[in-house]
Amino acid sequence: MAKVRIATTMGEIVVRLYDETPRHRDNFLKLVAEGFYDGTLFHRVIKDFMIQGGDPDSKGAPIGKALGSGGPGYTVPAEIDASRFIHKRGALSAARLGDEVNPQKESSGSQFYIVWGKTYRSSELRQLEKQREMQQVQQIFQSLAAERRSEIMTLRRNRDQAGLMALQEQLADMAKRQAKEKGGCRFTDEQAETYATIGGTPFLDGDYTVFGEVEMGLDVVEQIQNTPTQRGDRPKDDVRIIKTIVE
Repeated sequence: MAKVRIATTMGEIVVRLYDETPRHRDNFLKLVAEGFYDGTLFHRVIKDFMIQGGDPDSKGAPIGKALGSGGPGYTVPAEIDASRFIHKRGALSAARLGDEVNPQKESSGSQFYIVWGKTYRSSELRQLEKQREMQQVQQIFQSLAAERRSEIMTLRRNRDQAGLMALQEQLADMAKRQAKEKGGCRFTDEQAETYATIGGTPFLDGDYTVFGEVEMGLDVVEQIQNTPTQRGDRPKDDVRIIKTIVE
């Protein structure tokens, strides 16, 4: 079980990497061994949400420089398993580009974030479950519609509104059935308890790869997420990663 010590200007954080996400584990260890993260900043910090680092362009970056788009020149295939690894407080996760340009949810080659988040009431979690279910149905519907694109275009050319409505209803029913069979939108009792007591960012589950967690130094993460920031969510006083070491 691999661990990495992240020495920062605000203290040390030790993260444990999951063996169940081997691509992300091995990539993180490779970058640590190369000294890739040494001298980089936690360039994006949002209170009660997360702290993000790993942009090589942040090394020695002057105040006002836009950060967040740098990397090693490659992405890492997603290893998302929301049934096992959730965005609880202290989760180590991979940053990535949005779905519109990255539908496969591939991770940044180097940028990562550590979750802080907040605690959630059961009513808030139920609302999140409903939102996740709606999003899942919508995604399946769009996929089904893409498969029937030629049929849809023919109906449109023929101005067959009744045919379009019938097909839409058919695809909507199929999407709901497939979403129900697929499941995965509801939190387990254990996950709900974790978000109610420990906290985190449950709305990110299923969209980003969680590949580790903080084992020591959660108090340092708290200090960093509380630091004052300026435009672009960059801390007013740089929070720098001095060195990363494989334990």
